[in-house]
Amino acid sequence: MPEAVLRIVGHELRIMASLGRWVARRPHGVEGADAVFPHARDQAALMYGFAFVCVVESVGMSFLLAGWPVVHAVVLVLDVYTVLFVLGLHAAAATRPHTLSGGVLRLRRAAHVDVSLPLGRIASVRQELVFSHERTEGELNLAVGSQTSLTVELTEPVDAPRFFGAPRPVRLIRFHADDARALYRVLGPAVTRARTAPSPSPDPLPRA
Repeated sequence: MPEAVLRIVGHELRIMASLGRWVARRPHGVEGADAVFPHARDQAALMYGFAFVCVVESVGMSFLLAGWPVVHAVVLVLDVYTVLFVLGLHAAAATRPHTLSGGVLRLRRAAHVDVSLPLGRIASVRQELVFSHERTEGELNLAVGSQTSLTVELTEPVDAPRFFGAPRPVRLIRFHADDARALYRVLGPAVTRARTAPSPSPDPLPRA
């Protein structure tokens, strides 16, 4: 099976699995984390609105296609899946928060972006609210509700693979957190400690 198909199927499965985690209140990838930062709050109203529109459309199509049972069944399955997919996108974001653990900042968006940044590679971090994001080489924008609230610049690129696996080296990442101020207060000192920590002493030279 082509790799592209496998990636699409894997993404769909992660979306649907997120619905179960969302209902069970079991966030993904937070075990052992020093700090957890949710980021889905500001998109909730938009996603619920999309889901509601899909439900209304499903009801309308059910009435229109009542005389064609086979077509009605097919369209109903597609409509139900669409509603689940929209809710799953939000569930994926809600159950995959940003985390800080073991000297690594892990940034995520829904079920398709997962980037780990060693704190020692972070040159600067700043709070800035940005509502317009242009696609620029070397930059990654993880907007939520069309906004980002924090910006991280790196001393050297890290790879943030594209959806189908193509490499994407980035040196600047803009992202969002529900409580950007709290994340900044924690991340700033952590980055300072990581960059000023003494390097391990080399082993002594062997004596003759």
